[in-house]
Amino acid sequence: MQRKSIKDIEPNAYKAMLGMEQYIKNSQLPALLREMIKIRASQINRCAYCIDMHTQEALKIGETSRRMFALSAWQESPLFTAEERAVLQLTEEITLISEDGVSDETYDKVLKLYGENALAQIIMQVIIINSWNRIAVSGKQIFEPIK
Repeated sequence: MQRKSIKDIEPNAYKAMLGMEQYIKNSQLPALLREMIKIRASQINRCAYCIDMHTQEALKIGETSRRMFALSAWQESPLFTAEERAVLQLTEEITLISEDGVSDETYDKVLKLYGENALAQIIMQVIIINSWNRIAVSGKQIFEPIK
């Protein structure tokens, strides 16, 4: 059974989410870094809808297939910079926050590499994509398969 979309049931709530999306789009975070955060959190949350959407977007803006294939194993891959690794670690810790919270080591590393404003923006990007993942997964949103 197809579930009704939050967009249809509570359009003002959906509009608020779009406002958050616009905020992060206008942040100083590079588009590729935003997409990397979105893909990694979506992988953890098993949100096929968002994985599909954000891998397509990442390819459009210049991300390589090779790096996207390696993203789920970023810790073992030489394809990611120290800065990206710090952001991916923070993404995982926030996405899985109920397990161990966010470590001081991870927080401080991202703060040192990016500064306060970018750190806040990274945290907000992780929060926003986790919210979208929960909307998509709970609503069983589907995407059109590539033919």
